[in-house]
Amino acid sequence: MPGAMFQPDTVVAAALEMHPKVRWVFAAYHLSGCSGCGQALEETLAQVADGYRIPLADLLGDLNALVTPSL
Repeated sequence: MPGAMFQPDTVVAAALEMHPKVRWVFAAYHLSGCSGCGQALEETLAQVADGYRIPLADLLGDLNALVTPSL
C-alpha cells in the first residue's frame, strides 16, 4: 500500500496517535487488549494481524479508510 498512512510496519502506539477512530477499528476486530498491554503498543500492525489471525489487508484497509476520502 504505497502512499497509505497505515503500513504493516506502523506500530500500534503510533497508529493510535494518527487518528482518533483507530480505537474503533481495533475494537471491531476485538483488539481491545491493546490498551491494557504495554508490549502490544510496540507491536507492528503486521504482528497484531498475525497474532490475532486477522487478514492484514483487511485491517490496513479499514484503518486507511479513516483517512482516505470515499468516492
